[in-house]
Amino acid sequence: MSTSTTVQTNSSNVVEEPISLLQHELINSEFKISRSESNSRSFNFDLLKDHIPQSSIVSLDTPYSEALISKALNEEISKINYETCEPGAEDSFFVCDLGKIERLFKIWKQSLPRVHPFYAVKCNPNPEVLKLLAKLGANFDCASKGEIELILSLGIDPSRIIYAHPCKVGSFLRFAQKQNVGMTTFDNADELYKIKKFHPNCKLLLRIITDDESAQCRLSTKYGAPLSNVSNLLNLAKELGLNIAGVSFHVGSGASDNESLIKAVHDSRNVFNIGRSMGFNMNTLDVGGGFSYESFDHASKALSGALDKFFPVEYGVNIIAEPGRYFVANAFTLATHVIARRGGIFDQQQSDEPTMIYINDGVYGNMNCILFDHQQPEAHVLTNRDEFLFGELNQSSNDKFKVSIWGPTCDGLDCINKSTYLSHNVVVGDWLYFPNLGAYTSAAASPFNGFKADANTVYINSERYFV
Repeated sequence: MSTSTTVQTNSSNVVEEPISLLQHELINSEFKISRSESNSRSFNFDLLKDHIPQSSIVSLDTPYSEALISKALNEEISKINYETCEPGAEDSFFVCDLGKIERLFKIWKQSLPRVHPFYAVKCNPNPEVLKLLAKLGANFDCASKGEIELILSLGIDPSRIIYAHPCKVGSFLRFAQKQNVGMTTFDNADELYKIKKFHPNCKLLLRIITDDESAQCRLSTKYGAPLSNVSNLLNLAKELGLNIAGVSFHVGSGASDNESLIKAVHDSRNVFNIGRSMGFNMNTLDVGGGFSYESFDHASKALSGALDKFFPVEYGVNIIAEPGRYFVANAFTLATHVIARRGGIFDQQQSDEPTMIYINDGVYGNMNCILFDHQQPEAHVLTNRDEFLFGELNQSSNDKFKVSIWGPTCDGLDCINKSTYLSHNVVVGDWLYFPNLGAYTSAAASPFNGFKADANTVYINSERYFV
């Protein structure tokens, strides 16, 4: 049942409502969040200024990386004559720079040395990426039987997997038990009864709700136990004899609000205090995912400062995270072929209307991130009338060509960009490229309308080879 906590201070008895969960040693800390603050998105960053590290970050992009990507793209498209090639030979393809993933791993270890990454397989289950991350030392966040099977098929030990899904299919949970996957998450009472029946010795992380209003993809609308229900769930777990090993949270995919991250760490500490006071050996904190390279410097500093304050080393907690897009978004470049064009010189169309460009990939393929991940892929001209243009600076705005870009299926929804500008007046047979398309792209591609779902990938490694 829900309970309030009365804490003795120097002046009076203060009754805290369950929503704040301020207990034990944190109640007198200068970092205490007041009742009004705990119900808002406000957090005073000055309180953490002495705990936030100042660090230099390894550079992600290098001249070698750009040169190798250019070389790989050029070599691949030079093999293709769209007028004579076999059907499908001009299909879209990826270039993956594994060296970027290696540098991102170094950046992670430099910025968050206390936080062990469990890569979110759902983001991009590319086997070469998984093997590299395993070699680098990452573990894996799996959310289904299929993802667990994929990781195990690569020879990775099940102890390196967390089954990070709060509402699991019963048969999948039984499968996880048989495969010795020993840690999972939950956020409701029914899940506890299910775990008691199918995997009673599993280590459990209680997933709590967070404020994720700033995220690209919000998760709090679907997962996370309200803080007011924490005591009820822990009491039930105690009655069932289950092993509560810690807390997990997720501030949403593509999150940009560091206040939410800090607040979630604070809330987690208070849940730890409750759980430990009930006799649970809580020793794991899962800070979830939502990280991106572009915002990682600020996010990692905020997270590191919050962890040092609320979970200092002497508190004895193993800290893990579930990054996905952070590792792969910037490592993949997609090349697509221009298959048709409407408008322009030869078609009857108003001059202020964009020329319609059709390419052989779209929202049902490797750009489904437009629908599912709220991304807007950025198009660049790769070739124009057989001239290779990768990396060429855009011309002045007066010389740009206004276009709309469409995918190949018969669905009007298959639009990549209704209005954008390209540096050259592309024609049928040209190629476009889209950088930074490694996250939530190929993972959700479908064969709708008979188009190929699995694009080929060319691998390079800018940490290993030089041009």
